[in-house]
Amino acid sequence: MTSLKRLAESCSSGFMPLPLLFLTGAVLTFSTGCSQKEQEVTPEVSVQVQPARTGEISQLVTAEAVVYPLQQAIVTPKITSTIKSFQVQRGARVHKGQLLAVLENADLSAAAVQSKGEYEQAEASYVTSTASGVPQQIQKAELDAASAKSALDAQQKVFDSRKELFDQGALPRRDLDSAQVALVQARSQWAQAQKQLDDLRRIGKEQALKTAGGQLSAAKGKLLSAEAQLSYSEIRSPIDGVVTDRPLFPGELASANQPLLTVMDTSRLIAKSHIAQSQAATLKVGNPTTIQIAGSDEPIPAKVTLVSPALDPGSTTIEVWIETAKPPAALKPGMSVQISITSATAKNALLVPKTSVFESSESGPFVLLAGKDGLAHQTPVQLGLHGTSDTQILKGVSAGDSIITTGAYSLPDKTKIKIEAPPAAESSADKADDQSGDQAHDKADSKSGKKPGSEKE
Repeated sequence: MTSLKRLAESCSSGFMPLPLLFLTGAVLTFSTGCSQKEQEVTPEVSVQVQPARTGEISQLVTAEAVVYPLQQAIVTPKITSTIKSFQVQRGARVHKGQLLAVLENADLSAAAVQSKGEYEQAEASYVTSTASGVPQQIQKAELDAASAKSALDAQQKVFDSRKELFDQGALPRRDLDSAQVALVQARSQWAQAQKQLDDLRRIGKEQALKTAGGQLSAAKGKLLSAEAQLSYSEIRSPIDGVVTDRPLFPGELASANQPLLTVMDTSRLIAKSHIAQSQAATLKVGNPTTIQIAGSDEPIPAKVTLVSPALDPGSTTIEVWIETAKPPAALKPGMSVQISITSATAKNALLVPKTSVFESSESGPFVLLAGKDGLAHQTPVQLGLHGTSDTQILKGVSAGDSIITTGAYSLPDKTKIKIEAPPAAESSADKADDQSGDQAHDKADSKSGKKPGSEKE
């Protein structure tokens, strides 16, 4: 510090001693040498590499899904009435057509009995009308026609005899005219009786049967309506399944078209998921799938049974159904699960770690290769399938090429690299020894009155 001070004073006075001059030159020479040495040092980045390999890869589409039964029936009554009794409890397994509940139906039962009596009365009237009424009318018309014919024949004979007498001059003209008038009247009566008989034979029987049949049909329809109303008071299961909901109790009012019971067919369950259109484009019916339940380590095998042909305009997603053939007891309707769909599989594919693939806005996807010259080389690639941990490379890399996996992020092209070995994984035997040692240490501390893990710092 003193030398520098003297140097400053000498410079200000215009005179510099020779030793100080040598010292200043040495300092400047040392500083210049250090700068040149720093400029000559090239930065070196430590990286880890992994060779590109061939193997099998499956592209997975993962998403959240909600479990639903394939068949579900919310049973609602068609009439409003008080609940008389329930035949099943929640959780009961039922069959199609099984009686579930009964509503109060005394008035409906009475109406059905009345309608049945009216129907039986109409049926008896129909039998009477068809068996006796119509034939009697026809028989009367036949008798009337025969009587009119006989009267016509008699008047014809009277007229003929009087005309003969008139021609002989033995009968006045007045008597002949009277006989002719009576003949015309008898012919008219016969024609009318014959026409009535023909009408009855042609139309009368048909209309009589229609009238009786109409009354019978009306009575039958009324009976069927009353029986249908009565049947609505008995609530039956439309499907095989399990009763999952029963919100009301006996004595409460069941309103028409309001839920009374819920029956689910839990033998076949589906997981519904809404998947982005970019991912759903490769999905098709039959793709193998797994369903993962939270808290369970065992995936449930399933398959895709439906890929919606239309896009949901609200969420711009596509609905996909996943069905498992034999759902385990742990899988229940309403659960949220994780699904993994295998959309495509390739064998003998060239694979690199998924984390070693990067995207550039200019050149597209690329990887960094560790060259033999000790530099990192940015290499554009063409991608194929995307697996869980690997990505398929279609073009740009060969099997065995050293792919930079660690330290490649934001690494410039042709950067000098230093390849490091990955850290050795701790063996399972060492882990077991460490765990047993910790357990023995904790046990000794508990015997000595110390809490496990409490030591003086």
